[in-house]
Amino acid sequence: MEEITIASYINRRPVTFHRTETVAHAVEKLMRANQIGGPVLDEQKQVIGWISEQDCLKKMIESSYHCESAALVEDMMRTDVLSLPLNASILDVGQQMLLPKPKAYPVVDEGRLVGVIARHDVIKAVYQHLKSCYVKTA
Repeated sequence: MEEITIASYINRRPVTFHRTETVAHAVEKLMRANQIGGPVLDEQKQVIGWISEQDCLKKMIESSYHCESAALVEDMMRTDVLSLPLNASILDVGQQMLLPKPKAYPVVDEGRLVGVIARHDVIKAVYQHLKSCYVKTA
């Protein structure tokens, strides 16, 4: 398989968050966008964190026991974010996604967010490439 980068397959309009948003607002945005998570950005569009559906669910369950809903994104975001460059290999990213690592990654260029690549984007890229291989050999 020839080297394919993630640049053509990223979501260039991912849902993003600010650290001072409430968890309820973050959940609403995730549901509306039908995405599994998204980067938390500072004012310069630098990735400073990541929140996922799983993080939100955990906080929502905890809040439901105490009838609290005032948690903020910064209270639950992960700050050890693994990001990828635009020229990352689709196959390498796919291999990473087979491990117990994130199933979506922010993609950065010169430190600024340019998009997000998720497992379904990688599957689509590999499928399209394999499909073209079958056409060539048929």
